[in-house]
Amino acid sequence: MPNPTDIYPLIHRALMAEDIDTKLAEVAALRAGWLDGSLRRVGDDTVVAVPVPGRPVRPTLVPSSQLLQRKLSTQEGHAALVHAIAHIEFNAINLALDAAWRFRDLPDAFLADWLQVAAEEAQHFAMLRERLQSLGFDYGDFPAHNGLWQMTCKTDHDPLVRMALVPRILEARGLDVTPGIQRKLTGIGDTATVAVLDVIYHDEVGHVQVGNYWFTRLCDERGMEPLATFRQLVADYDVYVFKGGFNREARLRAGFSEFELKMLEDFSLVRDPS
Repeated sequence: MPNPTDIYPLIHRALMAEDIDTKLAEVAALRAGWLDGSLRRVGDDTVVAVPVPGRPVRPTLVPSSQLLQRKLSTQEGHAALVHAIAHIEFNAINLALDAAWRFRDLPDAFLADWLQVAAEEAQHFAMLRERLQSLGFDYGDFPAHNGLWQMTCKTDHDPLVRMALVPRILEARGLDVTPGIQRKLTGIGDTATVAVLDVIYHDEVGHVQVGNYWFTRLCDERGMEPLATFRQLVADYDVYVFKGGFNREARLRAGFSEFELKMLEDFSLVRDPS
């Protein structure tokens, strides 16, 4: 076999790719190249902050408070909901690529995990974009917010902090809300999107589990107690723990403990901004 190519410049190229189809193709190639051994960690390019990853000009990014609430019974409201989920998945591609590219002191297994997550997020986005197009819209037709990437930037200095606050808080919320979204879509007869969300829901349990695994492993390596560390990080970074509605069954499968879920429920009550 010829000498492998350094994977890091290619991860960065995919992360910074602005064209959607190019990004999706490069993510798939990264995963395939890692699995067949043609791409490996053979270089050490400088890691820098990425305040703005590669993304198309649209959608327009606005504060979440400025996003319109549309009725699901309308064509635009139906499409806007699918668009919002697609936007989360697109951001999740960049988030996984950033983790794979940035945190190089961790073993090959960490890189492999996040390349797999990136590939699956890309598949999720492609499926949701296809559903949007079937409704007469496309990705970028509605404004969106940038909350997920903003937290990615805040946690780019430490993989332990990243694992604590992004997969275990922001991404885990998808496990909580997806069943309710599926019920709403079933109510308007959109069984095709419900089926797509079944795939996403199954995969996202695994993604949150990846975050849980690496968070607890990093805590163990640093001699830190995971629950106390997690609680402190949530407080230090002023992360809003969503009130109520935790999907206990899915979160337990993703690696949360019963004790931790009770802690999160209590934390959401004392930090409820309403």
